[in-house]
This record gives sequence, structure tokens and C-alpha cells, in this order.
Amino acid sequence: MPTREDLQKLSLLGTSENRLPANPDEAQLETFANQRPNRRYWITLNCPEFSSLCPVTGQPDSARLVIRYVPGERCVETKSLKFYLASFRNQPAFNEEIVNRILDDLVAALAPVEMIVRGEFAPRGGIQLTTEATFPDAAGLTP
Repeated sequence: MPTREDLQKLSLLGTSENRLPANPDEAQLETFANQRPNRRYWITLNCPEFSSLCPVTGQPDSARLVIRYVPGERCVETKSLKFYLASFRNQPAFNEEIVNRILDDLVAALAPVEMIVRGEFAPRGGIQLTTEATFPDAAGLTP
């Protein structure tokens, strides 16, 4: 069971807070203790309504993100993850950069054993783009 101290550190869960961060730098990824740190298991988070802005045209980009990780000592609290992902809504960035930024930020917050962030972006100009970033880096990995 989570400790009272661990639960008190979660500032968004259980509150009616609904002000979204203006950008990812302002967002706070909250975590809680993994109750089974000695067990290797996967957590999968499906985020079908991700959006951002094309840095060239300013047009909206939408994507389905899938975040999979084997937790170490910490797990991500999903309301804070929702707010963090929503903070990209008005951010101009290339899709490849977004997926890698999300991976970097989650790895920094969680120190997972393994993590994969996959962004399946809606077609633009007749081309559908999927970017997948992994931790630890999978040098030499072929799709």
C-alpha cells in the first residue's frame, strides 16, 4: 500500500485543479512509489488524443501516444501525465522531437528500467509518421 507521505506529495490527484500548464517546461510530472519494485512488469499508457502544432505551418498535429515502461522505484501519476501531455497542445515542434522530449522527461522523472514512447501521428500530406524512442537507447535495433 502507498504510504501517507507518498500520497501527500501528489498535488493534482483528488483535486479539482484544471489549469493546464502553458508549456512542457511548466508541467510537473508527479510520481509515486512502485509497490512491487522487485518484480519486472510493464505499464502501458494509451493516450489517443495528443495534439501539438507544426513548427512550420502552425497547423495542429494529432497523434496517438503509447507509453510503455518497466518501473524502477517510481511510477507516473496519470493526472499529472495528462496535464503534461496537454501542455504540448500549443507548442510548435516536430513530431520526432516531441516523442524524444517526452521520453527524456519521463526517464528523468521515473528512472525506469525500460521505456518506449511511440507516437503515431495522423497523416499530413498523405504521409503517416510514427516515431518510437526507447530507453535505454537501442543502438543497432532494426524495426
